[in-house]
Amino acid sequence: MALDPERRRQLHAMKLRSIVSAHLELSVEELLGTDEGASAKLSDGSVAVLAEERPSRALGGALASSARSSADEVHLFTTEAGDILARRASLFSGPITVWEIEEDQVTEAMPAQPLAETKAVDQPELIATLEESGLEVIFEHGVIVGEVEGLEVARVISGDNGDRIDVGVGAHDREAFGLLHGDLPTAQAIEQVANVVRLHRVPGAEPHPLNRLGSERWLRAHLISHPDRIGMRQLVAAAPPVERTNLKEAVPAVAKGVSLEDRETLVVCAVGIDLDLVPFAADARLLHNPNAELKIVVPQRDAHQILQDLVDRLINSAEIIAIDDSWREWTSPPSVP
Repeated sequence: MALDPERRRQLHAMKLRSIVSAHLELSVEELLGTDEGASAKLSDGSVAVLAEERPSRALGGALASSARSSADEVHLFTTEAGDILARRASLFSGPITVWEIEEDQVTEAMPAQPLAETKAVDQPELIATLEESGLEVIFEHGVIVGEVEGLEVARVISGDNGDRIDVGVGAHDREAFGLLHGDLPTAQAIEQVANVVRLHRVPGAEPHPLNRLGSERWLRAHLISHPDRIGMRQLVAAAPPVERTNLKEAVPAVAKGVSLEDRETLVVCAVGIDLDLVPFAADARLLHNPNAELKIVVPQRDAHQILQDLVDRLINSAEIIAIDDSWREWTSPPSVP
């Protein structure tokens, strides 16, 4: 039987209190249990955070807790992804320590190296099929997908019988489509699915799951088409700092290019308030070019002050760009001053 949510929060809070007492030898002054862990203000003025759920995305929340408490020092306790969190923590100013929990042992996490980019399989004919079908071909950590306005509709799959293109929006849809329409020629199958998606990812389309999925990648597709909207000369899609495992999970979308001032720039797009956006974006810059400028692009309604507070803690600066909330209605490039 699943735990009652309130009981889960209580257990998270109790666990953090116990860890702080045993391993930091500090007392807890304020304590809050959450669905994903717990946070506490400690007697020395620092902040402690326990990451129980989605630990790899916990650093932003920990930094937000420290900002709200006006504390510079942060202790982040996690059972997973400690090396990734430590790598991202090293990109921010102030004492930030990531602790790994294993049974009764708590040790300081060592930063992982940036994820090496895996080269995609060399399949020029399959890639040409995606391109000739009018899809945007995206390469991410060895995976090749074809997208329509940022939404995946086809993917190159490696199997026992060689490489092939599977058609559909996500793994389940690809499987179902293959069962129902497996006899269709690949180009025709792509056209059938892509046309359905295009109906829903256009200005004025009624709300639908197909225009809610992958909003951040749709925004990236817009900016790649019209980079001057954010002061860029050119943009291409780029891999995220960690592999995306689920089409339905909102993961910031990364692009790289050259600004109007001819500076190498990394652009990270998100839709919705995401506390982990800034650590994710900084990690993406570390992967692609630590010396690049960094632009974080969100709709105006999502440009919360907390994002700027986190940007202010970055060792290498970044810029938050708030774009029009009606970006889904963009149809043509704006006039350039």
